[in-house]
Amino acid sequence: MTLPERVRAEGFARLPPAEAAAALGLCPAALADFAASWARLEPDNFMADGGRYRRRRHANFLALPGEAGHRRGLHRPHFQATVHNRLNGGVDRWFAPVEEAVARHPACEGLLGLGRAVADSLHPGTPWFVEMHQFRIEARPGAPGLPTPEGVHHDGVAVVLIAMIARTNLRGGETLVTDPAGQELARFTLDGMLDLAVLDDRRVMHGVTPVEPADPALPSCRDVLVLTWQPAGAG
Repeated sequence: MTLPERVRAEGFARLPPAEAAAALGLCPAALADFAASWARLEPDNFMADGGRYRRRRHANFLALPGEAGHRRGLHRPHFQATVHNRLNGGVDRWFAPVEEAVARHPACEGLLGLGRAVADSLHPGTPWFVEMHQFRIEARPGAPGLPTPEGVHHDGVAVVLIAMIARTNLRGGETLVTDPAGQELARFTLDGMLDLAVLDDRRVMHGVTPVEPADPALPSCRDVLVLTWQPAGAG
């Protein structure tokens, strides 16, 4: 089955790194250049739990029916209702913008195309407001990192694409997929460049377990890209 067919059938799909890299048609050198941008993320200063374990950048795009590609929008805050984010919802959160070279990188454009194919398959003819989030979760001895401090959740969108970029010296970080009642549907650890999970956010919930250093003497981080699609004007 194709990726859109798998998501329609199950509510989610995992695409392993080899399949994702083949779908994007990118060489390892190009992917390494893309991944290097995660070292330039800025601190997330909106953590209501006081945590300093998350760095990120943010961008938004518009995708219109009948028009190829995604148009980048003016920089704006990220907002989630508290029903979708119990910890940090209900406020406008301004994050540093994604670098233009990263937003236009073939890896980013390819991942936007993969996710849009799923969104268009689920909801044909929809104009899409798309958000891009670069995340780095840092872990230290005695201070675990929380990839999803809000717990297992819906994002309040139509489609979510989560792309692993790098796991460095980590234990933990299992991705959980559940139905809306909390019944577990899948549990796996995204590992390796472009290990992907794509979810129908209206049908399933997702979360990630805490991470901690595998070797306490070495730096630890979890780098991911998250892309979301929601009908334009619904945010």
